[in-house]
Amino acid sequence: MSEYNYDIVVLGAGPGGYEAAIRCAQYGKNTALVEARDLGGTCLNRGCIPTKALLHGAEVYQSALNAASCGVTTGEVGFDFAKLAEYKDSVVAGLRKGIAGLEKAHGVKVINGFGKLVDEHTLDVDGEKVTFDKLILATGSAPARPPIPGIDGENVVTSDEVLSMTELPDSFVIIGGGVIGIEFATLFASLGKPVTVIEMMPSILPGVDADIVKMLSTRVLKRKKVTVINNAKVTGINGGERVTVTYELNGAEKTAEGGCCVVAVGRRAMTANIGLENVGIEMNRAFVNIDDHCRTNIENIYAIGDITGKIQLAHVASAQGLAAAANACGQESVKMDYSVVPSCIYTAPEIAFVGIGEEKAKQQGIEYKIGSFNVAGNGRAMIMGEALGVAKLISDADGKLIGAQLMGPRATDMIAELALALKVGASVETIAETIHPHPTVSEVIAEAAHDWEGLCCHSLPKKK
Repeated sequence: MSEYNYDIVVLGAGPGGYEAAIRCAQYGKNTALVEARDLGGTCLNRGCIPTKALLHGAEVYQSALNAASCGVTTGEVGFDFAKLAEYKDSVVAGLRKGIAGLEKAHGVKVINGFGKLVDEHTLDVDGEKVTFDKLILATGSAPARPPIPGIDGENVVTSDEVLSMTELPDSFVIIGGGVIGIEFATLFASLGKPVTVIEMMPSILPGVDADIVKMLSTRVLKRKKVTVINNAKVTGINGGERVTVTYELNGAEKTAEGGCCVVAVGRRAMTANIGLENVGIEMNRAFVNIDDHCRTNIENIYAIGDITGKIQLAHVASAQGLAAAANACGQESVKMDYSVVPSCIYTAPEIAFVGIGEEKAKQQGIEYKIGSFNVAGNGRAMIMGEALGVAKLISDADGKLIGAQLMGPRATDMIAELALALKVGASVETIAETIHPHPTVSEVIAEAAHDWEGLCCHSLPKKK
């Protein structure tokens, strides 16, 4: 009989944590999953899923507004945000229930409570001692709240509070032009609300292809009454029924006003108050240090997800969770590889990318070649009325794919093909030779590959 309550305990039930727990159980280990809040963590309850449910509602609303072009008569079109919020909640509840069922079916013991390390083999969960042979830390992250004067004022919120709203203010000021901020800007603007985005960097969506950012800014956001202010430093917030945000731009003090201010400046690791100092876990600022096998400096303790400071994406946390589970359970050693991680941005149209972009290729001194195709030349996109966007493929000097960027309908679904191509070391020529089904949006990938060859049939000849 084991001297511990469990072979494996997973602390935190986000995507990485709940999958790690199931995988440990699949390996035959007596496993417990400890969670202080709801199964699914931030992603399911306060992040990926609820935001995409709201964005889906906004997309349906926009489709209804434009339905007449397809001969569909709807009468006056409106939206009820309270009903949309109910829809969002129902999706989240259904998925949460599904996770609970999966954990139970695989024999994982779910313990609801706040877990804190006492020693290398013990958690205190709301006063109860839970012992383990191995531990996987997966406590996730929370919205960052920078020390801006007035940040705790009335109607100044983070993504958590936005996702609890049942009615929308008349306008928004968003601090932060990263993925979270721009997705919220897309949501609010699609529902007809004026939005101002204040970004400290020279451009929104740092790391995204410059041509794609320009297309999104000038041909999408601007037309939807989204004002983007770059190179601006927020110096104060005056909350209230109307919120005023003060910022510095080119040495001058300016203000932006809205019914609500959304602070979307990234996320902080939730590593405080969980007892890491009690066992001497090495940290890198607020993040837990791990090796390539997701192991901390304490031999029996692993860490995954946002607390590791690698890449704060749910699918990375899931991959780390499966790797940590295999390693903690004594399976064949699994080493994490972060070189091929697709990123998705749910704007309208969607944006997705993987591998090295053109700017990074330049910075790294890589000799590269690009093939591109305009989504306006794709039949399926034209049918959908979503013909704005581009597909870009980047190769090295030998023709091996090193990166890809997509903007257009279904971009977030199509990027998986290019992630796989990168993973297996495929050439752009191989992509060009792969028969893509017609009529689909995925044909833009093949067309970009043909353009790379200088043989695209659906683009005008390039000037020599």
